[in-house]
Order: sequence, then C-alpha cells, then structure tokens
Amino acid sequence: MEVHDHARAGAGRAARDHGQPRRAVDLQLQGPLPAERGVTVTAFLALDLGTEGARAAVYSVAGSPMGAGDDAYPTSFPRPGWAEQDPDDWWRASVHAVRKALAQAGNPPIAGVAVATTASTVAVLDRHGRPLRPALLWMDCRAGEESALTARTGHPVLRYSGGSDAVEWLVPKAMWLARHEPETYRAAARITEAVDYLVWRLTGRWAGSRMNAVCKSNYDPRGAGFPHDLYDSLGIGDLGGKLPDDVVPVGDPVGPLSAAARDELGVTGPAVVASGGIDAHLSLLAVGGAPAGRVSIVCGTSNAFVTEIDEPVFPPTVWGPYPDALHEGRWLVEGGQVSAGSVLAWAGERLIGRPRADLGGLIEAAAALPPVDHGLIVLDYFMGNRTPLRDPHLRGAVLGLTLASSPEQVYRAAVEGVAYGTRQVLDSFADGGVPVDEVFLSGGIRHNELWLRTTADVLGRPVHLVAGDNLTLRACSVLASVASGRHASLTEAAAQYAPRVRTVEPVAAHVEAYRGGYADYRAASAATTEISHRLSERSRS
Repeated sequence: MEVHDHARAGAGRAARDHGQPRRAVDLQLQGPLPAERGVTVTAFLALDLGTEGARAAVYSVAGSPMGAGDDAYPTSFPRPGWAEQDPDDWWRASVHAVRKALAQAGNPPIAGVAVATTASTVAVLDRHGRPLRPALLWMDCRAGEESALTARTGHPVLRYSGGSDAVEWLVPKAMWLARHEPETYRAAARITEAVDYLVWRLTGRWAGSRMNAVCKSNYDPRGAGFPHDLYDSLGIGDLGGKLPDDVVPVGDPVGPLSAAARDELGVTGPAVVASGGIDAHLSLLAVGGAPAGRVSIVCGTSNAFVTEIDEPVFPPTVWGPYPDALHEGRWLVEGGQVSAGSVLAWAGERLIGRPRADLGGLIEAAAALPPVDHGLIVLDYFMGNRTPLRDPHLRGAVLGLTLASSPEQVYRAAVEGVAYGTRQVLDSFADGGVPVDEVFLSGGIRHNELWLRTTADVLGRPVHLVAGDNLTLRACSVLASVASGRHASLTEAAAQYAPRVRTVEPVAAHVEAYRGGYADYRAASAATTEISHRLSERSRS
C-alpha cells in the first residue's frame, strides 16, 4: 500500500466525514517520518487503556486481527468514592502488551497507531511529564461539590453537557486539586486525560483529542475553544495552560512514533500516530458507522452509551450534545451507568463469596429462576448515577431480602437491576428526543449470557451483540487506517471494518414480567434518594 507522508504535508487534510469536510488543523509535526522505502507496510497497531489493564492488537490493512497482548495494573481506593492509578503503570503495561501483540503477529511493519482510553482518567504531571501524584481514575467521584458549582455558573458552553460538568470529568477534578492539594495543582505543568498522556509518550507532542476536549473539558470547536472565562469563574483560571497545546480531530495524524517509543515498543514502519479518543465513544466506529438511531452500549465495569444525531437536542438527562466530537458536523450524545459489571462482580464475588472462576455455576443457577418472582430489587447506584439522574451521591441497595433469600436470587436480582439501569438510560434518550432504533452491545456482557438475555428482555427489543475481538481496539484500527492514509475518512474505514453481530430477541413472557419490575426499580430509586444522600455524606465525613 501507499503510505502518505502526513508529517511533511501537515495534518490539515480535507478528508470528508459523513458528507462534511474535515476541519484543517495547523500543526507543525516534529520531523519527517522515518525513511523506510521498499518496506511493505502490512499492519496497524491499536492500544486500549482500560480500567484494569492495557490491551493491544495488531490488525492487517484489511481489518483482520493478527496478534494481541495485554498486561494489568493496580487500582488503589484510598477512601470511599476515590480511585487512583499510577501513569507509569499505564506505560509499563502498554509496552508489554504491544510487544506481545507484535510478536504474535510476526512483527510486521506498522503503518499507523491509535490509542483509546477511559475518559476522565486524569493525570497530574510536572514539566517533564512525570506524575506528581496518582492519577484520578474515571470512577473517582470525590469532586461532587465542584461538579455542583459548575451547574451554578450558567456558562453557555455548559449547554453542550446538560447544564453542568459531571463529577467524573476533568474540570471538577482540577477544581478539587486546586482546593484540596493547592501545592500539587500549582506545580502541575499538565493536567491531562489519559489518552493525551499516552499520545505524548508515543510522539513527544502534547496534542489533545478533540473528542476528550469537547466531551470532558468544555472545549467549543465552533466557538472560542477552551472556555478560559469559565475556568476563571471556577477558581482555576490557569487550567488552560496545563491542558494540551493543540486539539486534534479524531483520526487526524499527530505525528510519527518517536525514536524512544519505537525502541521501547519494538515498532518498525512509518507508524503515524492518530489522534485517539474515548474507548466507548469510539465504539461507534466499530459497529459499522453511526447513522442516526444507532446506539452503541459498551458493557463492562461500567456501561457507556453513545450515539450521534444530525440536529442537536438539549435534554438535561444526557451528556451532550457534543458538537464535532467524532464526526465533523454531527452531535454526539452520551449516557452512562457508572456501575454495571462491577455490581455483578460485587454480588457474586464479594457478597456471595464465589471465586471468579466459579461464577459460571452461580450464573447458571440464577438463569434457571423465573424473572422478578424472587421478590428482590437491586439498585445499581453503587458509585452514584451518571445519567439520567446525574447524582453522584446515590447509593446501591438490595431490597426485599428475607431469611429464605438464596444466593441465586440475589445474583439474578443484581443482573435485573443493572438491566433496569440500562433501560432507564435509553428511556431518557428517547424521552429527550434522541432516536433509539438499533442497540448494539459489546464488552464484558458477551461473557455473561444471563446479563445479555436479561438486557434484551428488560428493554423489550432485539439487541445486537458484537462478536469477535475487542471493539475499542477495532475502532483504533479505523483511526490508524485514516491517519496513515489507507482510508480517506472515518466513515469509509468504519464501513470496511464492520464486525459480525449476533441478534438476541426478547422473550415475550419475560418482557411483560419486567414491566412491573422496572416500575418498582424506578419507585425504589425515588424513595431511597434522601437516605442515600445522608449515607453518602456520612461516608465522606
């Protein structure tokens, strides 16, 4: 294949996405691409930084997986609602995962590289890029008071995020640091999303993903860029100077892989690094594209919902609509359950006490029970609620327990509670004017047939389970293909790399039973709000 020299040409190509020309980006890339004339470039490298570890994959230029690798890193929970990781662990795990993937693939020359990470995982770094403190993980919800302050500003850019910044996002976390760790905040040269940190490690450039900037830092791509006046009103007027130097659209080239990164990762070939983004949001590129009405739900530790619409709507129950976050000229809408698979892990492993390797038997026994008749309701708000309630101080609950309640009943109720939370998010989309015509599921749900089928039954509609490899890694191969010049647009690449799906139909009798269960879930959510807030306050004092 022909590899275009984007470093010499600059990053301002005019490839068209969804019928709209891509906006030019004026970047001076650091040096030319490595000269490797005569080398046949055969592959793309994808890297996914998740909650528990790094995953890497090598894809052929036709979109077929060639090799994969992974490596784990720890999370610490210093206090209730806090979650932290070490950015040095991210890089160590990334290096190991990439080397495993390349070795399995036969070490092919790499045309393009792309990275996706969890959103709102925030690193605090000195001017050399060294961590000043542990990174605040996406699920860290210590910045509840700061999140509430954003809602009171009335700043017009917050219209794109439902009127406020969520507790998980970068701006409230930066506010928390400035208020509670002022010396660290002042010393920080960079306060940055994990994806931007990894792109810097790969290229030496502080080039931010436009997706992350729009969705998590209130960047306005159709207006003034970063809202420095908003930051100033929140007491962090200098935050803009700590954010990435440039903001680059998803899939545009940032620059070539640096010599240092090549050496550590063992990469050969031109290896153009693409601007990456948020793992769940990029999943739209790996389900064949993003027509209006197609919703992708990445089901794992948390559940992330994402779709794109052609015309904006502004309900307060969603995150967004975000302009130009993925495709130029379109609006991205986001929803989420902050606790999903983590609730099932808690129920099976911590509450019931089954080792992870033995959960299959528990799931099978729970699946044999009829729905709802166990008389239990589980509320999935173990780390608060993202959307539609936007309340970080809600807490989980198990209601209806008796001395006769069995482990299988408790586990089944936990699965149903997570599925009810999924329906609550999709209902908020539809009620707010966001079309929901097709639902694509991916992630850890594919390993739990009870969770999968219960979700279809509670939603009362068919769901399409994405088969095969990691969806985020497949989306990264789309980005790498576009950045390297293999494809002219995200839309074109997404269509070529569409995965296989399995459709799961709901069971009519279960759909009827779950109508009542869902009504009870909604009523229990409202009835326990006040006491949840009191309990949350006690755990923070």
